[in-house]
Amino acid sequence: MAAHFGRLRKGATTTAVAAVAVAALSASQAPGVTTDDLGRQSAGAAQPSGGASTGGEGGGATGDSPYYTDLPPLKSPNPSPSASPTTGTTVSVGEAEAGIPATVLDAYKKAEAELRASKPGCNLPWQLLAAIGKVESGQARGGRVDASGTTYSPILGPKLDGNGFALIADTDNGAYDGDPAYDRAVGPMQFIPSTWEWAGRDGNGDGKKDPNNVYDAALAAGHYLCRFDRDLSVQSQMNAAILNYNNSTEYLNTVLSWLEYYRKGTHEVPDGTGTLPSHSSNSDPGTSPSPSTPATPSTPSAPSTPNTPKPGGGGSTSPTPKPPAPSSPAPSPTPPTPTQTVDHLEDANTGTLTATAGSAFGAKVAVRAESKASKGVAKVRVRFTIIGDTDATFTGGESVATVVTGSAGTATAPALVAGEKAGDFTVRATVVGRVLGGLDYTANVTPRQADTLTRTGDTALTCVPGGEFADQVELKATYKGAVAGKVAATATLIKSADDPTENDKGPYFKDADGKTIRTLTDLTTDADGVLKLPKLYADDATGTFLLRVNTTGGAVLTVELKVAAAAS
Repeated sequence: MAAHFGRLRKGATTTAVAAVAVAALSASQAPGVTTDDLGRQSAGAAQPSGGASTGGEGGGATGDSPYYTDLPPLKSPNPSPSASPTTGTTVSVGEAEAGIPATVLDAYKKAEAELRASKPGCNLPWQLLAAIGKVESGQARGGRVDASGTTYSPILGPKLDGNGFALIADTDNGAYDGDPAYDRAVGPMQFIPSTWEWAGRDGNGDGKKDPNNVYDAALAAGHYLCRFDRDLSVQSQMNAAILNYNNSTEYLNTVLSWLEYYRKGTHEVPDGTGTLPSHSSNSDPGTSPSPSTPATPSTPSAPSTPNTPKPGGGGSTSPTPKPPAPSSPAPSPTPPTPTQTVDHLEDANTGTLTATAGSAFGAKVAVRAESKASKGVAKVRVRFTIIGDTDATFTGGESVATVVTGSAGTATAPALVAGEKAGDFTVRATVVGRVLGGLDYTANVTPRQADTLTRTGDTALTCVPGGEFADQVELKATYKGAVAGKVAATATLIKSADDPTENDKGPYFKDADGKTIRTLTDLTTDADGVLKLPKLYADDATGTFLLRVNTTGGAVLTVELKVAAAAS
């Protein structure tokens, strides 16, 4: 892309100088980014091997909006110690491009810390958020934010009206972007409204999810990048995450360049003093970048006064007006977008949605977007949302997924994965960008089950009156021959094989306070299907007693306990 190398061309006045500059730039690129002999970037091996783009909003978090293409300096940051202008603590001072506004930098680091706690396997580096923030908004326009991290005025991308950009009709009634006709990317991390609706986070604890707040936006971006159980320490998975954010190879290479640059050293600068980019992916070098504030209309100039003849005659007169130009034909009406032609959603042979806790559902939710004539409509975004008291998710751990309909108008949700909570919940399918009735599907999670219980040992369980049993009862549960882990169970000391009511004499357990109990509930087998019961004690009664253990799924085992006086 020409705009990528605007600064390079200014400094490289000869072929030899240009070649040296390109070689240095190539050496400074992030892993996986290569250059050809003309300095053009390509992803090559850096392309993702996967990434499950079905979870995105069609055009990623940003709707594939334009972005800043400025590259970092060829010279790596060489920081030196200095005092922070805001906190007084020691920070590093180096090249201007390495400076990140204090509040913006704090937002990135807090987002990294939150993700380290909530999704430790993601390994999100704050420098990746800084790289994306640089490319998307120039670090919130050089850190023009208030004390809470909110930009002084909205940062808006261009209208996504299909005129040189993606076509995304309004999805938020202008609530976030102020545009009731088309969506626009919003805020320091440039989320489109339909993505922010489900991806937004409250990063500064004020009870709001504001895309124009750098704390909220940075945390939302971190969670967005960490979807699908990605490990960002793996280069291919990091590449997939970046491309899912904005699906452009040039974007990937630009972000990776800034990531590598920031990893070599950054320093804090006062808010509002950050270096602003000047090149955009949708313009020539030096023109206005894509994220902007709403334009202020200019004051119309006063109409010019016609020339008047000079006194005495002979002066020039007003020019003879030109004949009016022929009227232009009326513009043809804009054809409706695919989304606007959708009349309703129809089920597309969704199967029965049932699964055992902890396992994947065998069926997926599938719907078809149809016009009034019941014809399938392609290129329509359908959002699937999990609703209800459940810990079930779509593959990747998300409760919302957006899928674009194919050529037949069909959209299939990612696979559902059951959590540990049993019961019913709802999966709702709706059309993004239209106020239409959705389709609701009931899904059911059944508890984990076991069909067989066996003792892990064969030692006789005996005790003297008033004593305690030397061995604890240990059992193993299986289901259809496989280990049955995390299965619920109960254990009761019963009166007889024919009378399963609780016995009032004989062996017993103790509760946390040391009191006698003869029924244990809320038992669960471990991951290996093993259940080890607490110690058993005997009262003064002698004889043979029965302990019965039941599990979810119908497994039952009765164990004999003998209490007898010691032999003389």
